[in-house]
Amino acid sequence: MKEKLKIIPLGGLNEIGKNMTVIEFGNDMVVVDCGLAFPDDDMLGVDLVIPDTTYLKRNLSKLRGYLITHAHEDHIGAIPYVLREANAPVYGTRLTLGIINVKLSEHRMPQKVRLNTVKAGQTIKLGCFTVEFIHTNHSIADSVALAIHTPLGTLIHTGDFKVDLTPVQGEMIDLCRFGELGKQGVLALMSDSTNVERPGYTPSEQTVARSLDRYFAGCEQRIIVATFASNVSRLQQIMDLAAKHGRKVAVCGRSMENISELALELGYLHDDHKVMIDIGEMKRYPRSKICIVSTGSQGETMSALYRMAYGSHKFVEVTSGDRILIAASAIPGNEKSVSSMIDELYKLGAEVIYDRNAAIHVSGHACQEELKLMLGLCRPKYFIPVHGEHRMLRKHAELARQMGVSPKNVLITEIGRPVEIGERGARLGSVVPSGKVFVDGLGIGDVGAAVLRDRRHLADDGLLVVVVTIDSTSGVVIAGPDIVSRGFIYVKEAEDLMEQLRTQCQIALDVCLDEGVHDWNGIKGAIKSALSDYLFRKTKRSPMILPIIMEI
Repeated sequence: MKEKLKIIPLGGLNEIGKNMTVIEFGNDMVVVDCGLAFPDDDMLGVDLVIPDTTYLKRNLSKLRGYLITHAHEDHIGAIPYVLREANAPVYGTRLTLGIINVKLSEHRMPQKVRLNTVKAGQTIKLGCFTVEFIHTNHSIADSVALAIHTPLGTLIHTGDFKVDLTPVQGEMIDLCRFGELGKQGVLALMSDSTNVERPGYTPSEQTVARSLDRYFAGCEQRIIVATFASNVSRLQQIMDLAAKHGRKVAVCGRSMENISELALELGYLHDDHKVMIDIGEMKRYPRSKICIVSTGSQGETMSALYRMAYGSHKFVEVTSGDRILIAASAIPGNEKSVSSMIDELYKLGAEVIYDRNAAIHVSGHACQEELKLMLGLCRPKYFIPVHGEHRMLRKHAELARQMGVSPKNVLITEIGRPVEIGERGARLGSVVPSGKVFVDGLGIGDVGAAVLRDRRHLADDGLLVVVVTIDSTSGVVIAGPDIVSRGFIYVKEAEDLMEQLRTQCQIALDVCLDEGVHDWNGIKGAIKSALSDYLFRKTKRSPMILPIIMEI
């Protein structure tokens, strides 16, 4: 058999977020996850970052479906954007598809996407692939790993996972099935690398309830808990604690409201003690009998807790009578915004509990011993670390070598670089089109590197607009040059400099006239060159200069 199994990452390597991997063999192709990432600080004005799916669009005839491991944004967030141009059936568990459907409804396209519900333990056939869904534990219910049976052997993709022996909901991860697949023979294992730098085991979600209970017991303050909206089991624990301590629970934040409503409807959340109330009903109860569960644990600008911190929330005003529990750890890159928000909450007099030592949050990702356990159970021939920054992938590769995987069979790749497995072995293939697509407002992909470069230039140095009116026949300046400054200097406080700039501009125009330069591009270039040189000598700054020439 000459065909090769291709594993093509389009996101999720050397970064945290926008997880997406293509599995291809012959004329068949499936995609594992379809996530987004949030913009870096230098991506000015960008709302979201999604994978470049040019490769999918070029191979639409091969695309058999999207396999979704769980419903976190970094695994499903790009679906409404990607499926507009690369549509195919989507397969996932009930809660996962429920959240995807809410997202599609917001984008007014649910009828355009074929959602197919599967259960853990179920097997489906997609082209030459037989895909098995395996129950795992994570910080959202209904998470699964994938065993993709191909003509060359079985590929296991763990998705995001941890080994939780006492989960709040459902059963522990199906370690038995991973062991069975290992005995049958696993061609390649792709495993979550997020927590590979942490030794030991990730604590059970059950430990969070015991820690939270300490802060509920005997508390006479209003309690506000900020956590991830998708962590339904965390919300269930908070509801149970509220019932135990005689409190009502109001959820706050659009995503929290949407997911809690969906989870109640699908039976993943149970309000047996009828503690949930609408946030507008809080005034009917004493503050000491209220618990608010809010979005905003990452300091997101439009989140509910952020608006509370800055005094702009419609229903909640934070005061010294509030105890705020931030039951989440800051995702890398969000530390500064989280710290600023916590400072504002302190300024309002609130008691804020956010320290890791408080043990009010546990990760949903496996630590080193759990990752070793997965490697030991699967006993793969080839190992491909995924879902992590480069140092994490390197660390995970070292764990695989410790667990007996041959060093030559441990393959660290990058976005767009396929791993090709054939009968003679595995190697890294030729790069396919890949990268980042920026979502800015309603625009998808219309903001590129050049636009971001201009935005950074404007943000760093400001803008000077030079307006000149020229006689089209003689080339003589009739009006101007007039100079408008934005983000550079305040004109009234620098009249001398502005006058000098007009003089430099006039000199440049006179030189063009003397040398017979009449085309607009030549004149604009002369103005930009003269002003930028002069400004840098005088101010050591380089604003963007935009000449505007009008002919009459």
